[in-house]
Amino acid sequence: MRVVMIGTGYVGLVSGACFADFGHHVTCVDNNPEKIELLNRGEIPIFEPGLDELVAKNTAADRLKFVTDPAWAVGEADVVFIAVGTPTRRGDGHADLKYVYAVAEELAPMLRDYTVVVTKSTVPVGTGDEVETIIRGLAPDTEFDVASNPEFLREGAAISDFKRPDRVVVGVESDRAEQVLRTLYRPLNLNETPMVVTERSTSELIKYAANAFLAVKIGFINEIADLCDQVGANVQQVATGIGLDNRIGTKFLHAGPGYGGSCFPKDTLALSKTATKAGTPVTIVDAVIASNDQRKLAMVERIITACGGSVDGKTIAVLGLAFKPNTDDMRAAPSLVIIPELQKLGAKIRAYDPESMAEANKNFENIVYAEDAYDCLEGSHAAVILTEWDQFRALDLERVSKLLKDKVFIDLRNIYRGEELAGTELVYSSLGRPGLTG
Repeated sequence: MRVVMIGTGYVGLVSGACFADFGHHVTCVDNNPEKIELLNRGEIPIFEPGLDELVAKNTAADRLKFVTDPAWAVGEADVVFIAVGTPTRRGDGHADLKYVYAVAEELAPMLRDYTVVVTKSTVPVGTGDEVETIIRGLAPDTEFDVASNPEFLREGAAISDFKRPDRVVVGVESDRAEQVLRTLYRPLNLNETPMVVTERSTSELIKYAANAFLAVKIGFINEIADLCDQVGANVQQVATGIGLDNRIGTKFLHAGPGYGGSCFPKDTLALSKTATKAGTPVTIVDAVIASNDQRKLAMVERIITACGGSVDGKTIAVLGLAFKPNTDDMRAAPSLVIIPELQKLGAKIRAYDPESMAEANKNFENIVYAEDAYDCLEGSHAAVILTEWDQFRALDLERVSKLLKDKVFIDLRNIYRGEELAGTELVYSSLGRPGLTG
């Protein structure tokens, strides 16, 4: 099939490369000529494991192209995906759909034979209706359908998620559009991947509901971790005990400094605004949003307490800046709140992240960036693990102890176990495990 992917951000680039790897002919479009030039040189503007090889392979096979002018490709396409950003709108918190609607206006006169226009961007309920109205108004004689096909890609594991998904969700208003999308995703039949076919508005809501539910699990276990600190329980054992109930599941039950990234903060807020506007507030989600905002500030207090009540004049080594491992994405990362707050209190920051330091440098001031984890620790008074990169999971704790002036080791991801700390001089602090010390 001939596929056009409008937008070469995280979702568009990964999806386009994977569709090309399925054997489809994919044209990725972006209005940023520098980005297109970069991609045509084989350089990937984001860090996602395996994506550079996948793009190179399918570009060489002439199944994947990158262009700034979509006219010829849209005219020949079977499916056109809209995969542009839907950031939080300033002032009211709703998803900003101006980019989605601008694409609809642009591509309408380019459509020729029957085409399925698909919103891949995360959009509120009713967006597909508006996209259809825009295209119908500008191209009244064109045969087309508008469908919804939300993405469920985890940064750091996006290629695997695309090729071996738990499910594919499509929202359609015609049998013809459904058959086109079934053909597009036919390669997944070998994996017996379930395809959930709904009407369009249901598909749009599924994406928001899924992310909000996962955010609720994160917020829940973080508050249980706080309770564990007060009553002497172990949050990891609590998570195991409840997670083995298959009605609950073990995933997203890891205490930490709060969720971040490009999806959860934006999507929970957008769902809240949509529900409030509809007159049916999602108060559970509202509570999780507030809890997560407070969580990041609470981590600052934990660091201060672990450092003896003050960080003024102390150097804090921060291990991990991205919102999660295996990505360079800094969007809504806990570090964006925690580091400036520590600096306001007089702390000096040394930081190291395997992939995100260049991106982090756009967001922070007066930070010293280290060459590796041990370089980050050297001469610092205390260390804080903010992101659970694999290389932080097996640090030489004796060496860590020698490098830190005050021996304070704050693990906000609960990476280490008691037996690993035994015999060290480290003053160890973690979340919801009050009896665990060095």
